[in-house]
Amino acid sequence: MFTLIIGNKNLSSWSLRPWLVLKMLGEPFEEKHIDLTASDSKARILACNPAGKVPLLLDQQLRISDSLAICEYLADCFPAAGLWPDDIASRAMARSAVAEMHSGFQALRSELPMNIRADHAGFVPSAAAQADIDRITSLWDSLRQQNQHNGPFLFGHFTIADAFFAPVVWRFVSYHVALDGHTADYVRHMQQLPAMQEWHAAARAEAQ
Repeated sequence: MFTLIIGNKNLSSWSLRPWLVLKMLGEPFEEKHIDLTASDSKARILACNPAGKVPLLLDQQLRISDSLAICEYLADCFPAAGLWPDDIASRAMARSAVAEMHSGFQALRSELPMNIRADHAGFVPSAAAQADIDRITSLWDSLRQQNQHNGPFLFGHFTIADAFFAPVVWRFVSYHVALDGHTADYVRHMQQLPAMQEWHAAARAEAQ
């Protein structure tokens, strides 16, 4: 059975991504939590991962760090789950979207950090953060228009792309980002997923 070491559910956007993939796969796994706000958090993380980061996936003797590497490993372990689209063009687009989210949107990360319990009504983003918001909503709208006949996710069925944008869903909710059309529908659908509701409830129950 897999073990996934994660940080605070309220704060750790990187932890949410592989956790959501495992939940959507329906695979049993053990969760271990490290409170990222605790004074000994760095030492506890280094004790299990020399890279000094969470999440970390343990599979027997394997230790896999980095959210994307974990999700790629799970896609290889469960090819029938379709964690990447089957069509080569759609798969390339999904990987492109994930890569953009994995390494980009620095203003969004800085100004709109994930904090599920927060309520930032009246928040006004900087021009840079607004540009990131506009890029994400434009991407979501385009992908949903192209794939809506196959299902409600970005590529019809659930893929790694949805997992990587899941923290943005909570950011947009917390910061009251105005959405409409396909983007609003997508956020509502993601919020209603049982796994996302489970994460949300656990985040709200945390001390930090």
